[in-house]
Amino acid sequence: MLSDKIESLLNLQIRREAESAQIYLAMACWAEVKGLEGVAQFMYKQSDEERMHMLKLIKFVNERGGHAKISELNAPNITFNSFQEMFKELYDHEVFVTNSINELVHETLQEKDYTTHNFLQWYVAEQIEEEAVARTILDKINIIGDDKSGLYLFDRDIQQLSVTSSASISPQ
Repeated sequence: MLSDKIESLLNLQIRREAESAQIYLAMACWAEVKGLEGVAQFMYKQSDEERMHMLKLIKFVNERGGHAKISELNAPNITFNSFQEMFKELYDHEVFVTNSINELVHETLQEKDYTTHNFLQWYVAEQIEEEAVARTILDKINIIGDDKSGLYLFDRDIQQLSVTSSASISPQ
């Protein structure tokens, strides 16, 4: 059973994951109309991943005797001054989500809800990876600067971007 407080916090996280999916979908649309097909495909994939994060939370809440609630979402930003600005917003949003998950983990420990705490460890590891990817992208963008040929190559290569975070390395 979930306490009312943990259920409420999980429902808030469901909303944040849904908003994340919408934010990345809006970014994909912006990139696509700007001719950044690789960036658009990357962002469409990110949007799908965020939706799956949301669904995983929904199923958990319902399976634990709670009631997952689907609520209204804040409208995402739909325009950006540059692809650099868009990816900075992506990074900042991932940091926000990480902080939200960390607060939720903290509350599960306060309530001695070890089942939910254990479930949330997947999200903790996922956020390490998400932030690492966003930081790697920002590093690449800083190297590119205003170089149009660099942007062309970045747009082409982003679909194959692979970042190994510390959370995905198995001890041997």
